[in-house]
Amino acid sequence: MKSTSLLLSVFLLAAPATLLAQNTKPLPSKTNTSAASTATPLFNETQLTERATSLTANMQKGLGLNPQQVEKVQKINLTSIRAVETARAQYRRDLRKMAGVVEDVGQSRLAALKEVLSPTQFDRYQRKREEKMGVPSGSAAQGNPAPGLPGGYGE
Repeated sequence: MKSTSLLLSVFLLAAPATLLAQNTKPLPSKTNTSAASTATPLFNETQLTERATSLTANMQKGLGLNPQQVEKVQKINLTSIRAVETARAQYRRDLRKMAGVVEDVGQSRLAALKEVLSPTQFDRYQRKREEKMGVPSGSAAQGNPAPGLPGGYGE
């Protein structure tokens, strides 16, 4: 349970804006039987897997992940992407609730990645995430302002 929730929030920290901006409608199917339409998920599993694989490949390249880490990070990313898409569908009309769930998934994902990555890899991941997303790093969230960014809470 704990590792699943950790996996979910890590992904969101890496790409919440991208996920929230994407369309969640499933691709039209060639066969539209009533049984298939009732069992069809709100998202396309192939697309989710491709997104997780692409994210993992980028992380492997950027962080120098070993094969065991790649396997674990892939699971973390896929679980997180699924959780975000589920939250988007479930809380489509309640954006505050959706944002809270997405934040929780992101925090869980971050914690899960921290368990899988070496300290050096995790620090590199945090720096790159900060550069790309403008999100404060873990040290900034713990009270140390990120370089070049305002302190945030009191300013």
